[in-house]
Amino acid sequence: MTDADAPGPAGDAVVVTADRALAPPLGALASTHDRARGPTSVLAIDGAIVRVGDPDEVAADPRAAGARRIAWPGRAMVPGTVNTHNHSFQSLLRGIGDDLPFLEWRDRALYRYSPRLGADDMATAALFAFGEMLLHGVTTVCDFYYLNRGGNDHASATIEAARRLGIRIVLARCFYDWTGAPEAYRETVPQAVANFDALFRRYHDRDRHRVSVQPAPHSQHGATPAMIEAGAGCARDAGVPWHIHLAEERYQVDQSLERFGARPLHAVAALPVDLAQMIAVHGCWFDAGERAVLAERGGALAYCPGSNMFLGDGVTDLVDLVARGVPVGLGTDGGCSNNRVSVFDEMRTCALLQKVHRTDGQAIDAETCYALGTRTAGAVLRLPIGRIAPGYRCDLVALDLDDPSLWPVQALEKNVVYSLSPRAIRDVVVDGQEVVAARRLCHVALDEIQARVRDVTESWEDWRREGGERD
Repeated sequence: MTDADAPGPAGDAVVVTADRALAPPLGALASTHDRARGPTSVLAIDGAIVRVGDPDEVAADPRAAGARRIAWPGRAMVPGTVNTHNHSFQSLLRGIGDDLPFLEWRDRALYRYSPRLGADDMATAALFAFGEMLLHGVTTVCDFYYLNRGGNDHASATIEAARRLGIRIVLARCFYDWTGAPEAYRETVPQAVANFDALFRRYHDRDRHRVSVQPAPHSQHGATPAMIEAGAGCARDAGVPWHIHLAEERYQVDQSLERFGARPLHAVAALPVDLAQMIAVHGCWFDAGERAVLAERGGALAYCPGSNMFLGDGVTDLVDLVARGVPVGLGTDGGCSNNRVSVFDEMRTCALLQKVHRTDGQAIDAETCYALGTRTAGAVLRLPIGRIAPGYRCDLVALDLDDPSLWPVQALEKNVVYSLSPRAIRDVVVDGQEVVAARRLCHVALDEIQARVRDVTESWEDWRREGGERD
């Protein structure tokens, strides 16, 4: 049994009970891996967990009087997974640029189709991407958002779609000024700063963390040094992290050496920016020196193994980064650069890729990969999420213990990573509210999302077949 420090009056209280759970042991350090336990109840007030323990003890807590009850018999309760890197609009492009080299994929899928999307299309993309994520047990998504068309209408439509579904969102608003990109991606430095500030003031939620807004200078090729500095400066002023793609492809290392005389992380580290607030994305081609700098200066990494494999990017030396103490969170990347949006899937992919890359079956274990998709991913985003413990937000997933992918139940911690089938994901709670029940979205009908996706994409097949662009 664990308790929050101060009982306080009960607000919107909920008690969630399951036959098994993955949670930290009583009095465990923050770095301790979750462990399987028997029947467990969680008491949350106003979306925050205040008590975790034996069901009878939690039920006897005075704060539980009159609380809503959510019963998950035959289920295992696990923390909601955290997707530290995604591009929601790319789900609409799924299947368009498959099996292409990176630059052809970028030019023939992203640059060709995405500039035609309007705000309502972006809302459709968000409902599609985030709805599918919820069904896969993702309760928080960081949407690295660069299709802004010089304003905030697109980002606002995406945030409102997340609100409809009930998913927790970090909107990583992009700072992008490379002239080789579509006009819809580009802004000047003053425009990007002003638009970020406006979006942050409108949506950033410091209390319940349902919506967070963080700056994201795109990359070395997508953002000039002045734009990178501006994004990092906005992060400093707002007290939030900033995100940047770095060293995803081998050519980006060569490009950085040619333009700046230094490898990607060293070039960024030479700017007047705070690396302790930085979340680097990918890092496939970081060398040992760059990994050392990332650790020494307190940076973090969003790691997307499925996407890196899909695009043939390379293999991030995750084992070394974890050993150095770099905080790492898993991400799915976009729906057309991975084609799956499951963090549970990324846990397995992460483990297997690192093992085969090092030809060592003990290179990394299931418990570490599970943490990368839950509590350490929450730490990367600087949010109190990813763990079933007092002080964390009440984001939970119910797994069906009758599903054979979780047998035998004695190996629950390993099975969640290595053998879990998506059909075992039955129910999802975000901030104490049900958002998926019996494998159905609670707030938006899947039929509505399917119809909207069809309306946006139905003409694209003819367009691709013709080999030209529409007016």
